[in-house]
Amino acid sequence: MTALDQTAVAVAAPGKSSNRAWRKLKANRSALVGLAIIVFFTLLAIAAPLLPIVDPLATSWTAIRKAPSAAHWMGTDDIGRDILSRMIWGAQASLMAGIFSVAIAIAIGVPFGLVSGYFGGWVDQVISRITEAFLALPFLIMAIALAAFLGPSLTNAMIAIGLSAMPVFVRLTRGQVLAVKTEDYVEGARSIGLGHFDIMTRYILPNIMAPIIVQATLTVATAIIAEASLSFLGLGQQPPAPSWGSMLNVAKNFLDQAPWMAMWPGAAIFLVVIGFNLLGDGLRDALDPRES
Repeated sequence: MTALDQTAVAVAAPGKSSNRAWRKLKANRSALVGLAIIVFFTLLAIAAPLLPIVDPLATSWTAIRKAPSAAHWMGTDDIGRDILSRMIWGAQASLMAGIFSVAIAIAIGVPFGLVSGYFGGWVDQVISRITEAFLALPFLIMAIALAAFLGPSLTNAMIAIGLSAMPVFVRLTRGQVLAVKTEDYVEGARSIGLGHFDIMTRYILPNIMAPIIVQATLTVATAIIAEASLSFLGLGQQPPAPSWGSMLNVAKNFLDQAPWMAMWPGAAIFLVVIGFNLLGDGLRDALDPRES
């Protein structure tokens, strides 16, 4: 096989493997359950402005800490706001934080990992040492420190979570590049005169995307927990805007009188995190080339 033939095979392979991966994913019931949970909450968050629900910021001094009823399916909070409405709008904050935080981590971490693994030498040493310094700090502690430095807001919380998750993608990408850059199709691309940028983006990156996708799916779950933690501490979504984490912060003061205030946001966080974990595990199995 000529060098040109080898590079052609490298381009065609991802399309064939994607069909096989989709078939394997559809056969995984746990992954489909996780996907259904994610789709449900995503559609709920997107449709929030269109749903016939009350204003999540509207208060009622005659409906303070009311138990679930026909008027308020999930009850009301400490100042009479409808919990169901706040749950639906709070899904936007949690899902946005999870997805955009991971997008930030990928946008920064993957290019650095790609350059580090491909070029090696002093470039690899510098990037690897900086990455190790970041990894020495616990993820949540680093996210809290960055959020406190940037200031309390949902946007700053997403940036803080993204930067805290970024080292994982640097290390993962670097390891995958080291395993792939000596493959025949990469050598074939070099032999036909392609530059470093073309080789990295057209032949190496597409062939290392599977583990990155799996890691991204699992990291979304971690980011959602982190956003809830930051909002619980007052460093994420700011009141009165609804957020599952800030709802838990308020609910902790009324666990005896109004347990439903904590039950619903806690259950939502649990379900969404379980959904992303189930989907991530299913993607890991579906995208594993060693599995038939």
